Amino acid sequence: MSLEDVRRRLPIVTLPAPDSRWTTNAARERAAGPRWAVWELTLACDQKCAHCGPRAGARRPNELTTEECLQIVQELRELGCGEVVLIGGEAYLRNDFILIIRAIREAGMSCTMTTGGLNLTPARVDAMMEAGIRSVTFSIDGLEATHDRLRGVAGSWRRALAALRYLHARGGKVASNTQINALTRHELLPLFEVLADAGIHSWQLQITVPHGNAADNPELILQPYMFLELFETLERVLERCQARGVRMWPGNNLGYFGPLERRLRKSQNRYWTGCSAGRAVMGIESDGAIKSCPSLGGPLNIGGSWREHGVATLWQETYQLGYIRHRTVDDLWGYCRECYYAETCMAGCTAAAEPVFGRPGNNPFCHHRALMMDRQGLRERLEQVQGAAGGGFDNGLFRLIREHKDPELRAAHGPVAVVEPRVSRAVEPTGPGRPLASAKP
Repeated sequence: MSLEDVRRRLPIVTLPAPDSRWTTNAARERAAGPRWAVWELTLACDQKCAHCGPRAGARRPNELTTEECLQIVQELRELGCGEVVLIGGEAYLRNDFILIIRAIREAGMSCTMTTGGLNLTPARVDAMMEAGIRSVTFSIDGLEATHDRLRGVAGSWRRALAALRYLHARGGKVASNTQINALTRHELLPLFEVLADAGIHSWQLQITVPHGNAADNPELILQPYMFLELFETLERVLERCQARGVRMWPGNNLGYFGPLERRLRKSQNRYWTGCSAGRAVMGIESDGAIKSCPSLGGPLNIGGSWREHGVATLWQETYQLGYIRHRTVDDLWGYCRECYYAETCMAGCTAAAEPVFGRPGNNPFCHHRALMMDRQGLRERLEQVQGAAGGGFDNGLFRLIREHKDPELRAAHGPVAVVEPRVSRAVEPTGPGRPLASAKP
């Protein structure tokens, strides 16, 4: 089916306003379903990203049909979902993605999309806008050379920005998200000015976590002690966002409880209150697998198949989707169990912590933690001891080394403490991904 055929199938109706059930805190507490369903519409992708969690490229076997996708839309509506975020791979590589956008909007839910934008043509943009897309977020990772290197496609930065600018010129809402890693961390300020000039309304920042392709390129991963310098940069980024009228939207893996916490999450009207996996968000894979978070995967995190159980049953009854709702501080361990903020923070983002140690509950990617270490004259760094096996969202394993921040003391005394990961499977000691040797962690 061609894009023009799809557009001809769109009914001529007035689209309803998105449901308002998620607009107040009280409504959010009463909601029975997720605020966001993040839906990997296909795993097919036109880029080769060095940090891709699901290792996108080829379609999954037995991806959902158009009719199945439309049924899922209705079940999400019945569950009380407020917004459906289409991701991939690249969602636009499905010929029926316009029909799915329209169905989401006709069901009264908001529909947005996150894309690399490489082949988001004017025809696709126009059709998306006709179908009722609310906003499109473009993944831009650094300035041109860095972005093209990370995305594995020459010219991808220019093509993504061209699509962003075209959509904005057509009156569409555009945003951007950027992964912070060893290659991009020094480019945030100049990149912001490019994005603000292009017309973005929001900028989501998140750290690269060591799963999927990123587990094969561990030199990309920020070291915990780098959070001190990073948050000095983020303070200047916040000032520029305020000056340019761009909303800063920190990802769930960026924080927590340092002196910037309130300002960082001002647009979310709160401070960090724990992982939202299975609480406010659910993930849907393109073959119908349902999980608690779009950034988690593998058999330990999949609640089950939509084809067998339906959305509501998996959301309400499975351990995998309900784990975060029912855990306590006794599920935390290491530094996070003893932290002053343990009951509120609950060890930050599960999708950031689990790929490091093989289990959640202790998260070294934390601004507060880095500050506390620094006050004691210490720092923490990660060292990979086991590579990933090569599957989607799989992870290697790391040991955490706590050591003196002073180089002379470090050389004289060695590590102060070492936290070993839970080694639960046999794989090769290094992953199969292509190295990025010039990254400077």
